[in-house]
Amino acid sequence: MFFVSEIKETEPSEFKTPLQRMVYEMFREKEVKYERVDTDPAITMEDCVRIDERLNVKTVKTLFLCNRQQTNFYLVVTTAEKPFKTSDLSAELEISRLSFAPVDLLKSILGTDVGAVTVFGLMLDKQLNVQLVIDRDVLTEEWYGCSDGTTTSYLKLSTEWVLNEFIPAIGHAPKFVQL
Repeated sequence: MFFVSEIKETEPSEFKTPLQRMVYEMFREKEVKYERVDTDPAITMEDCVRIDERLNVKTVKTLFLCNRQQTNFYLVVTTAEKPFKTSDLSAELEISRLSFAPVDLLKSILGTDVGAVTVFGLMLDKQLNVQLVIDRDVLTEEWYGCSDGTTTSYLKLSTEWVLNEFIPAIGHAPKFVQL
């Protein structure tokens, strides 16, 4: 059975990645309220079902894509229940072809492993090389459920805070699409 801890409102006792440390340091500095759970490694959206139940949130699906030349990068945030087709996003963005970025680029650009992709990875993109793309349906949710940059800790935050405070603070201008 997939393990999900009780809800916590404190940071982990030890950090597993530099990105995870950055996330909680930012929360402390900005006095951000959050709930979180520790879990077994969650890789698929199916793993997130128990997380969602415990936190009473709908975890977003966050994907890291690139063009064929691997020169343009896109962090895509959509709802978990939507099937995702790169062709739909390519059409929406008027780009010929997108595919999932290689694992080594995910790690070097966003500081995460597969299954831990999060909007917080954009804190590492100081040169603003990654275009943030947000599905408009994400905007309808009061709460934003996501990874803290690991596959073993998940957060519940105010969607309003993520959109109106965090994203502007890191300098990424999101492009809103309907997927």
